[in-house]
This record gives sequence, structure tokens and C-alpha cells, in this order.
Amino acid sequence: MAILVGASRSPAPGAEAIAAGEDRRPNVVVLMTDDQTVADLDVMPHVRRLLAAAGVTFDRSYVSYPLCCPSRATYLSGQHAHNHHVLGLYPPTGGYGRFDARGSLPVWLERAGYHTAHIGKYMNGYGSETPADPPPGWREWYGAVGYSTYRMWGYTLNENGANRSYGSPLDQDPALYQTDVLARRAVDVIARRAAAKDPLFLSVAFLAPHHEGPSIRRFGGHLVRPAPRHAGRLAAKALSLPPAFNEVDVSDKPSYIRRRPPLDAAQIDRITRNYHDRQESLLAVDEAVAEIVGALRRAGALDDTYVVFTSDNGYLQGEHRVPSGKLLPHDPSSRVPLIVAGRGCPGRPGRGNSSGTSTWPPPSWSWPGPRRDGCSTGGRCCPSRATPRSAPGGYIDAPRSVGAEQHLPS
Repeated sequence: MAILVGASRSPAPGAEAIAAGEDRRPNVVVLMTDDQTVADLDVMPHVRRLLAAAGVTFDRSYVSYPLCCPSRATYLSGQHAHNHHVLGLYPPTGGYGRFDARGSLPVWLERAGYHTAHIGKYMNGYGSETPADPPPGWREWYGAVGYSTYRMWGYTLNENGANRSYGSPLDQDPALYQTDVLARRAVDVIARRAAAKDPLFLSVAFLAPHHEGPSIRRFGGHLVRPAPRHAGRLAAKALSLPPAFNEVDVSDKPSYIRRRPPLDAAQIDRITRNYHDRQESLLAVDEAVAEIVGALRRAGALDDTYVVFTSDNGYLQGEHRVPSGKLLPHDPSSRVPLIVAGRGCPGRPGRGNSSGTSTWPPPSWSWPGPRRDGCSTGGRCCPSRATPRSAPGGYIDAPRSVGAEQHLPS
């Protein structure tokens, strides 16, 4: 994923205005879901109306390593996995402990004068394999801790260095539903900081539609629990059946697909139930997007803010005979939503890079931001191309990640 950045060693674009107290750099709000497919946008009318209709939707946005932790490490570092060395979810090859947070996006942005804040999921292993301390660069930190991250109730947030737990796993208090709590925290940050002198970088990472922990799934019979107000809302929705679903002829596929038998009726029934759970969990995220955009509007900051909506990776749900999972390079797993809304973003579809990268802003856009010297992306560091004169600057073309992982989909 491309990170806003000045391209040269010369003073950053707009530096004179910043020095004069006229910092016109935009706020940036990144909203990231977990394991969301492009097709899941079908149940998110607020995202479509408030972001997609007002911005640019990248219809070919791919991650090159469709797995939570490596993908998020690339978002935070601008590097391929073979450079940031987070190659999986758990030690010794992966997890938060493998990530060098000292050279990462919030550090660069804070150094450039941004007020940085993170809310929600961070990286696998934060607070379990490593202490739950705020990582470098974040001025405000509300990170989900350890395995509690994967509970819609009974989770713990590290709030600027102090752990705070919200409810208990089996007590489904509507007021403590994780997505809603993260949304309220984001609205609070925006109300305090969006119109402040320093520009704001806000990262909000939702759990939905990722599954909850195994004990929760066994107890409740759901892959992931929706907000109580949305329970059963999509129970009658037909399962999406793309051409690759339960593929009949897999002779042209790799051996790990060819050896899979066709899905049986019980598997398809389970896929359907999980499909409903996942999409119902996204209804609260959709409402959160509306609340966050509304907070920016009330603060008078919407026109000075880029809002980015994306996911760390996609998810397989019966395509190519794979009942569930990610990691594999096929479209449902590697293709992700990517929408950018903000000034200069026309309300139209865009053409994302189809070579295994997710790049925002595209080469034709830019905004002033921090420099990153001596980067090693595994791709390229380059100045902006065909950049409008009204928006000088540059970008880093930073593919999410490449590498190998020991875990295959079920």
C-alpha cells in the first residue's frame, strides 16, 4: 500500500506554509476491516454512498500476501514481507514481535508533525507474545490486546499504556459491542483533534468480519457475532455463487486445489451460515463509517480529510472448493476493497494496480507528507508521476507483501 510521503531530500512540499503556521496538509483516516471481500460491500450502503460515490473505488486492488499480520506489516512499513520479515502470524516466522516498529508509518508521520492515533486491532501477537505497550509513533493508542482482540465482547484495549477490559465474552451487552466501542472512540478523537492545528492521522482497525475465537464459536454457534440490533438481519440472503464456487473442473489449478473433493451439502450449509454471520457483523462497521464521516463533518474537517476504506486481505467461501480461509493467491483471498474519498477525488471507479499491489494514492495524485529516506520496499521508491500542480509531492509504491506461510485455508 502506498504511503503518503515527500519524494526528495529537499524540504517537504508546503514546508514554508507549515513554518508560517499555515499547515494545510490534510487529515488522513484509514478504516481497515479484517478478511473482508470486495463483494461484502454489497451490504454496506453507507460506505458506498459516503465514500465510494464521493471518491474513487479501485476495482483491481490486490494484496500480494493475503494474511493478516504480514499484510498489516506492509501497510505500516511500506515494505514487502521479505524486507519487513513478518512472514506469518506466529513466532518464529511472524507476529508482532518480528516487526520493527521503530521504522514505520506512525513514526514518520509523527516526525512530520501529524497527530497520530490508532484504535482497534494492530498485529497478531501484540499483548500476547510481546508486552502490550504503545508502539513507537502513536500519540494516542487504543490497541486491542492479545487473544481478546478476537472477541466482540470481553476484549481488552490498551489505552495509552493502561489496559481496560470491556464486558465479558458471553454477556452480550449492546453498549459494549467491540465495533461500536471503537467507533465511539474514533468519534471522540475526531472531535478533539480533526480541526486542531496539527493534521490528524487516524487508524481504525475493526475485527469484523473476521471470526471470533474458537471457544466463542463453539458456545454461540456463530463464526462472528453481529451487534444485537443486526442479529438475523441477513438470514434470508442468498449465498453468493460466483463462477468459481465449488468449481467442477479444477484440472487447470495447482495440486493443492486439484486434490480437494467437491463441496458437499453440509459444507455448503456451513458456508452459508458463516456468510450470513460475516456480513451481519459488517452492518455495524457500515454504521461506524457513517458516524466517523459525520464526526468529520461536524468538526468542519471533512473537506480537509482523506478517508481510506480497505481490508487487510479477502476471504475464500467455497471458491475453488475451498470452504474457508485466505492466504491463497486467488481473487476472493487476495483482492480487497479500496476506496479513497477526499478533495480532488472524483466520484468514479478507478483502476488499481493489478500486479499484486495496493497503491494509494495512485500515481496521478499526491498530498504533502513526510519523507522516508533509504527505504527498501522490494518494489521502488519514486516521486509522483503526472502529479497535479496544485498538489505537489510524491508517494512510495509499496506492495503489501510477498513470502510464504505455513498455514493453508481449511
